[in-house]
Amino acid sequence: MQTQTRHQVRVAVYLFLIERNNLFLIKRYNTGWKDGDYTLPSGHLEKNETIQSAMIREAKEEVGVTIRKKDLTVAHVMHRVSDLEYIDFFLIANKWIGIPYNAEPSKCSEASWYSLSDLPTNTLKHIQVALQNIRKKTLFCELSF
Repeated sequence: MQTQTRHQVRVAVYLFLIERNNLFLIKRYNTGWKDGDYTLPSGHLEKNETIQSAMIREAKEEVGVTIRKKDLTVAHVMHRVSDLEYIDFFLIANKWIGIPYNAEPSKCSEASWYSLSDLPTNTLKHIQVALQNIRKKTLFCELSF
């Protein structure tokens, strides 16, 4: 009997830290994928990890803030197909402890607040699409590029 390998999809979590109509973004560096582009604090789901736990871990690792599960809200889910296939969960932190900063300078060349109405033009496309959908209160989308 021949067994087939099941198709596998990656899962990623993204964090919207919003304060006074500004969004905290990080600039990718030395990662091998989309270096020089802006993104949200984010990362991959690890084995036996929940979506919220992954986001809490990534927030601490990448931007040095502590977030409690009760302060996270899933704002958007995206099925994204490009060179790889992902299910992306976009979460908003209602509160956090600490001041966000670049906690991973080996993977991030810049971390700063940007006006929600004037994000850098080199912000990753799927981040821009997620933000547009959140503004429209659209919980789910599919994106191929």
